[in-house]
Amino acid sequence: MMILFLQICVSSVDPLAFPSAVEAGAQMVEIGNYDSFYEMGIQFSPEQILKLTRETRRILPSITLSVTVPHMLSLPDQVKLAELLEQEGADIIQTEGGKYSSPSKPGVLGLIEKATPTLAAAYSISRAVQIPVMCSSGLSAVTAPMALTAGAAGVHGGKRLKAVARRLGEVNHEEGKRRNEGQADNWGLSQPAMVWRLWY
Repeated sequence: MMILFLQICVSSVDPLAFPSAVEAGAQMVEIGNYDSFYEMGIQFSPEQILKLTRETRRILPSITLSVTVPHMLSLPDQVKLAELLEQEGADIIQTEGGKYSSPSKPGVLGLIEKATPTLAAAYSISRAVQIPVMCSSGLSAVTAPMALTAGAAGVHGGKRLKAVARRLGEVNHEEGKRRNEGQADNWGLSQPAMVWRLWY
């Protein structure tokens, strides 16, 4: 039997939502998961993301903080924002973009095409900052190793981990109830894909 020890990371765009999650056991917080906002036509500017980062650092000065750089920015602007985020105290930069690329080729070529935006961001950003870069969005078993070669320190596993994360969430939820009745109920485990991050 293999036991995995995963860091629990809670994602939000509201810094005030983080303290209760940290009290419940989260070891990392992430400013990110912008997808639901993109679907509503809302985009985050570099200034807004920097403000969220400063506020999160003010509230939680010692927590590990990951910040996602929006793929909507041009590649040079993504790099510039990553550099500013490092100066503001971010510990990890996360890339995105593959979800919104539309491959024109089937099979392996399509997988590589889909991952190109996030791979390009990982390559460029990792050479501009000293902190780790986590590559996310649109990756597959084919392209995850490419992310590491491009300079990413880790990759984010999303949908394929959802079933595992749900089960882990259920186990953690029950354990949390035993430790402190009701505490885990407030932690939002109904959205495990937003909570769990896997580092390779």
